[in-house]
Amino acid sequence: MIKIAGIPVSFHPLFVIIMLTSVLTGHFAELIVLFGIVFVHELGHAAAARMLGLNVLSIQLLPFGGVAAVEDNGTLSAAKEIWIAAAGPLQNVILAGTGLLAHLAGLWQGPTLAYFVQANILIVLFNLLPILPLDGGKMAQALCSLFLPYHSTLLWAARISVVFSVLLIAYSFYPLLSHQGVQLNLLMVGIFLFYSNWVDHRNIPFRFIRFLIGRQRLFAGQDPSAKNAQPIVADETKPLDTVLRLLKRDKYHFVYVLNPAGELLQIVPEHKIIDLFLSGCLIHEYK
Repeated sequence: MIKIAGIPVSFHPLFVIIMLTSVLTGHFAELIVLFGIVFVHELGHAAAARMLGLNVLSIQLLPFGGVAAVEDNGTLSAAKEIWIAAAGPLQNVILAGTGLLAHLAGLWQGPTLAYFVQANILIVLFNLLPILPLDGGKMAQALCSLFLPYHSTLLWAARISVVFSVLLIAYSFYPLLSHQGVQLNLLMVGIFLFYSNWVDHRNIPFRFIRFLIGRQRLFAGQDPSAKNAQPIVADETKPLDTVLRLLKRDKYHFVYVLNPAGELLQIVPEHKIIDLFLSGCLIHEYK
């Protein structure tokens, strides 16, 4: 493991094996260029996160790309997540544009330039697919959270990711129609993404609990901003988890508790509802 600008950078064991194998197969130069491009892509995420005041925990290079781990203390809004996710593909657009400008200036010619530009374009297109944890999946999830409650956002983001992972797997067999071989790299990536999102879908209850704990810490001992407040109307007999599934990511909620006659019993801030839920209480124990 090495550190760049204070950020730990690590290499997955399979990444090291692939690099060593490429020396024997004569593709070492191409892989160095490719993973250099991927590394710049991840640096884009890290730089954007730091610009927004977030701590970058690490960058890891994987056999099929890379990942920049950013610490989320509950203050990561949808807009910030979109910007951080978009910053990676933006670096590839800049790299491809720089290569083309170098070509027009007569400074760079030949197949290496074509490979460099094509690799950047492919990385952009691939990363913009609406599949978690790709950048497109993160942006799609963040956009959904602007309109849907966060629990519904988690569900739909996982479902969309699973569907597009299946489509990616199916596309890897497309060359068979023209009597060519299966795109094994695409197939392996598609299977990996399908499996990871299938597992994530099953773990949504745990991810939602983590979301609630983050909000509990964020709003503990402080008054929320009125401009982000949004009401939730709930019957006093409604289960706590049903009410909490209506919470939106970038809003703070006040729950208006009504009796069966429709009369207002009290107004409860969301962090108190979360406290009750995490303590195992029932919704009728508001009082």
